[in-house]
Amino acid sequence: MAGRKATAADLGAYICFEDEAGQGLRPPKGRTWAPRGARPQMTVRGKRTGRVNMAGVLCFRPGQRPHLFYKLLIYHGRKNEPKSFTWSDYRDLIISTHLQLGAPLVWCWDNLNIHLATELTEFAQANAHWLRIYQFPTYAPELNPAEGIWSLLRRSMANFVVTDLHGVVRIIKRKLKKIQYRPHLLDGCLAQTGLIIEHPLNT
Repeated sequence: MAGRKATAADLGAYICFEDEAGQGLRPPKGRTWAPRGARPQMTVRGKRTGRVNMAGVLCFRPGQRPHLFYKLLIYHGRKNEPKSFTWSDYRDLIISTHLQLGAPLVWCWDNLNIHLATELTEFAQANAHWLRIYQFPTYAPELNPAEGIWSLLRRSMANFVVTDLHGVVRIIKRKLKKIQYRPHLLDGCLAQTGLIIEHPLNT
């Protein structure tokens, strides 16, 4: 991470950590209560197919509050419907984040095949004056603070009941908005990775 921090400092950039997750109609399990010997059951209506795909990015810069941005994609299970994000969806997320922050970005994510798409490489090269993209080591989710966002989200969504995917979207947006406005939660996601983001001159 030292090289990425030096690059971010040279550019005056935010270090951005991106990750994906998904949620279907079946809710995350959480603790509940029931009479002894009577196992609680939760009935979920609707089809089992379909899910809400989520791409989230956590952004940090020394001396600034952290930021969370996200993009959602609803997959209904229909024929010829895109099941996951395309390279252009990720490009749009990067551009949107850049415009929201008004600063250069050092973008960090895993080695998902679509992240390595030629189009994204060419996009990064064409915008090298404000964008650098780095891949995490293989099988190293513990280094990505964005993983903590999904843990917070699923914990807050435990045992929800909805009838369709649009209901899932409403819950996800509401819960993510609450997380967005709690900087200490975003800082906590960074702290659990053991990473420290600070200006090299202060190290």
